[in-house]
Amino acid sequence: MDIQIFPHRILSADTTELVLNKIEALDDVHRTVINGPRLPPEDLDLPPQYREKRTINVQGKEIDLKVQTGRIFVEISQESTIDEVKNICQDAFPFGFEINIGKFMRTQKTVTDHMKYGDEKIPDEYIGMTDQSAKLSDRLTILKKDGN
Repeated sequence: MDIQIFPHRILSADTTELVLNKIEALDDVHRTVINGPRLPPEDLDLPPQYREKRTINVQGKEIDLKVQTGRIFVEISQESTIDEVKNICQDAFPFGFEINIGKFMRTQKTVTDHMKYGDEKIPDEYIGMTDQSAKLSDRLTILKKDGN
């Protein structure tokens, strides 16, 4: 089962980092995807605290933030995790948010996956995350949990 977290505002890099660290720390989270408008090229004239295109640290892994977070999709297996995610969101989003439950991430190989990889087996985390004209490393960062 998937949940969609829809904050009522676009998130800053700091808030994105805070929320992703808390969500990824939950045992039941299998996959997390952030979605939003692409960040503009870095403006070196701005002070560092106002630059949103930067590297964030999620569970000890450095990730180049390339989008402004407008939505967060989380793949889980137990309904009890929804309450934990709601508590995280209530602490992080004083401006409000919505949580929707449904199927938001692909679980079967798509046509685009087939175009990029052919018949070869791809890891479950990569399914539906493919852009046939881009390098996967430019668009996707996989965080491995301990023991997986």
